[in-house]
Amino acid sequence: MTADALLLDRCSFFEHFPPNHLHKLTAMGSLVRFAKDEIIVDEEDEDTQFYVLLSGRVAIELSQAGRQIIIDTLHAGDELGWSAVLGQKKQFRARTLEPVEASVFQVADLRRALDANPYFARAFLERLADVIAQRLQSTRRYLARAIAANAETPAAK
Repeated sequence: MTADALLLDRCSFFEHFPPNHLHKLTAMGSLVRFAKDEIIVDEEDEDTQFYVLLSGRVAIELSQAGRQIIIDTLHAGDELGWSAVLGQKKQFRARTLEPVEASVFQVADLRRALDANPYFARAFLERLADVIAQRLQSTRRYLARAIAANAETPAAK
């Protein structure tokens, strides 16, 4: 099943993309569904897929001392897989918090499309840079809360 241009048009990741770029993406994407508590990607995975969430929520988790710590939550319209597009291993684990429906894109297809059209490449990579900056801010907020909570505990004094 292919991705629907109307669904992609409503996703915040693609909100400023012109119709011809959305059409190109629609042809590349397909629909995928995940059940609650399903791991979409794990830390250190070498994933080859890029996702745009159409419904549901996904926890972005960091493994620490044998536990998974949620540092961010993704919602409909958010993307998952910037590291795959950039050829990097996954930095975090992504686990569904409820049933999720997403458009999935093969990174090889995306890279060919980016190589073929510099305008599409610029729009896509600028948006990807925004996402990376937002994820960094989420991580910073999490760390600031954790440090503040640790400083307030009696054992830390």
